[in-house]
Amino acid sequence: MATQSFDLIVIGAGPGGYVAAIRAAQNGQKVCVVEREHLGGICLNWGCIPTKAMLRSSEVFHLMHRAKEFGLTADKIDYDLDAVVNRSRGVAKQLSGGVGHLLKKNKVTVIMGAATIPAKGKVSVKTDKGTEALSAKNIILATGARARELPGLEADGDLVWTYKHALKPPRMPKKLLVIGSGAIGIEFASFYNTLGTDTTVVEVMDRVLPVEDAEISAFAKKAFEKQGMKIMQKAMVKQLDRGKGKVTAHIETGGTVEKHDFDTVISAVGIVGNVEDLGLEKLGVTIDRTHVVTDEFCRTGVEGLYAIGDIAGAPWLAHKASHEGVMVADLIAGKHAHPVKPESIAGCTYCHPQVASVGFTEAQAKEKGYTVKVGRFPFIGNGKAIALGESEGMIKTVFDAKTGELLGAHMIGAEVTELIQGYVVGRQLETTEEDLMNTVFPHPTLSEMMHEATLDAYDKAIHF
Repeated sequence: MATQSFDLIVIGAGPGGYVAAIRAAQNGQKVCVVEREHLGGICLNWGCIPTKAMLRSSEVFHLMHRAKEFGLTADKIDYDLDAVVNRSRGVAKQLSGGVGHLLKKNKVTVIMGAATIPAKGKVSVKTDKGTEALSAKNIILATGARARELPGLEADGDLVWTYKHALKPPRMPKKLLVIGSGAIGIEFASFYNTLGTDTTVVEVMDRVLPVEDAEISAFAKKAFEKQGMKIMQKAMVKQLDRGKGKVTAHIETGGTVEKHDFDTVISAVGIVGNVEDLGLEKLGVTIDRTHVVTDEFCRTGVEGLYAIGDIAGAPWLAHKASHEGVMVADLIAGKHAHPVKPESIAGCTYCHPQVASVGFTEAQAKEKGYTVKVGRFPFIGNGKAIALGESEGMIKTVFDAKTGELLGAHMIGAEVTELIQGYVVGRQLETTEEDLMNTVFPHPTLSEMMHEATLDAYDKAIHF
């Protein structure tokens, strides 16, 4: 069996892998991508993209119910769950096909199959037709991650779902329990709750969206409860008794265990890296709690072997994976590469209201020894927000009192997932409060609140 040789082999074609492959090809390398399931990975097929399509449907549904506020009439408002799901799958399919087109356009060889690394610089791929042998000086691991399953809370696709089942639901839940209030859990809770499901969220930490700033978490909890969600914090699901058409959850809070009945449970308790069956241990790769240990340039310590994206640890975000892919491809090509700084990566959650943040929370900044200046601005003080009928929300900024450096920004409200990028660019350009204060923001826009939240940190807010 002849060995095909390449300059670079990428294992996994998610937002890390396919982007790394395209950039390496642009850099003049002969590249091969090995993918066992779908081009575009979880993000395009079963994650970021299809969830946003479904959330858009629920958002429009919510707005239709508010028609009267806008002087409009909408009667017999209803939804067709199959049609909502089909639209979401169609969006995912379109983008997955787009990835295939991009790889072809950049002359990247794609092999569908499961890869193992039998030795340094060697990859063996099990395909439908047999086994293919590949070799390359450099290999990038971009195998991603999957849903963490807790003992006793495993998904069965009927009563207990993972994100995959929740994206292609066999039925509409009437009474839903969501375990975990990170981005995935809260987005599904938001979707199903908006469509009328009686929704309960259980979070083991002391607040929902636990990675966010405490003020944002508190604001979110209030908003979710106003929408009819039940939020249980510092709570743990100890066991699930599965019956016919119902699940009894044993939920512990404050030392006491209560039993609650549901017809559906979504487990969203984190992820584990896809590190098995690759031959990594034999190669001498260090694995810590299902993630490959790397340096800031995604090097594994084994010569010519890199790991990017979810498999290389937090933050588990598609845009982090893509950026690492570009960085490693440039590094391999001998170009100047900038390491990805986790605190410069924005997190976005597309629940209703949306949540977005970058940098340190107020608590983290103080823990790191900074003296901080904090600014806040509410959506109710912004003309565009009121005109949109979206006056619920706030923007919070955290500055270093000594240097004026923007340490963090935290937002909740309409379209904040788009707004956050302004602060991300600001941090990248090492912006100070003065630069932001002297920037002219267009009116009327939601972005004016970013200006006001900066002014407020220095007691100069105009509209508040």
